Amino acid sequence: LRYALREIREAIDAYKRASDDGKIERKADASGYPPSLATLVEGVEEKTSPEKTKIYFLRRIPKDPLTGEDWGLRSYASPASDPQPGKDVYDVYSRSDEVGLNKVPYREW
Repeated sequence: LRYALREIREAIDAYKRASDDGKIERKADASGYPPSLATLVEGVEEKTSPEKTKIYFLRRIPKDPLTGEDWGLRSYASPASDPQPGKDVYDVYSRSDEVGLNKVPYREW
């Protein structure tokens, strides 16, 4: 779980950096975070490339190893205490109701 979360979160952060650096298109009212997890795999056109190449951030989206299902999504406009999906993907979390050995629920990792 820890590895999968780190992999996805690093890809989300790399997308945000590319957006902030002007390497990919960003609408004026957008946060700069990817609109979906699929965008990280499908790639986005690099603005600075004359060949209009794409930048890819993930090879595939790993499944939540605890549930085998899709991740819970948190948008940038959503508070950490009550994560909700929205216009972008700011973070992901496990939808598992189980608690880790460290006594922290997996959904809070």
